[in-house]
Amino acid sequence: MREVWRMWSYSTMVVLTVLTAGLFAAILIPFKGIPLIPGVTELRPANVIPLVFGLLFGPAGAWGAAFGNLIGDFFGTLGPGSFFGFWGNFLAAYLPYQMWRGRSLEPIGLHWLRFILAALLGGTGCALVVGFGLDSLKLLPFSIIGVAVFLNNVLVALSLGPFLFKLLAPRVSRWDLYWEEQMDPEDCRPGPAPRLGLVCAWVGAAGGYLLGLAVSMGLATWAFLPPLPLLLAPFLALLLIGCVLL
Repeated sequence: MREVWRMWSYSTMVVLTVLTAGLFAAILIPFKGIPLIPGVTELRPANVIPLVFGLLFGPAGAWGAAFGNLIGDFFGTLGPGSFFGFWGNFLAAYLPYQMWRGRSLEPIGLHWLRFILAALLGGTGCALVVGFGLDSLKLLPFSIIGVAVFLNNVLVALSLGPFLFKLLAPRVSRWDLYWEEQMDPEDCRPGPAPRLGLVCAWVGAAGGYLLGLAVSMGLATWAFLPPLPLLLAPFLALLLIGCVLL
């Protein structure tokens, strides 16, 4: 995870962060008029950006997705939940590029299953964080916002992502803009236990998301069931540990 912080010392990575944030916000804003949940989220074809730009630009794509989402919130959906939207969209790019490590700009066709899993992990992590946040703030039930964020992320990413990646990857390669080529090897090497981190991330994100849905929809009705945020906190902690280990 060290690259997330050390990237700020590379001017090109900072520029790529600004580029990602600006493009993400520019695509988000026109669709604010097509709300899925008024005042909270809308139709978001821009959600292809965190996945693809995360794969291409690594931590710059993750920070760009986070700041781009925050900028978009200023146009109709800014509120307490924006904090969780910031970190949720960061994960929507961070988790996929961690899964893609070592594959550089190879065609998706060679790693189509990993590409799908990367989109699912990013979408699940984002949905868990946003759903946890809005449910904790009593703004929306987890079952409503969690499903909306997950589908908005995954369906868009999997339908548009392969085309955008195929379009941009050769140009990013030609211009030497791939994130691992921009940073020193010492600054972008994996964390202390990447395989364990990936397992923790999957269990934390997917386990927390599925548990949140089950409880929020009334499918899990155990006796003395604690509040949903308390139930989800260990899964969020496991997800965070996974991110640190990756």
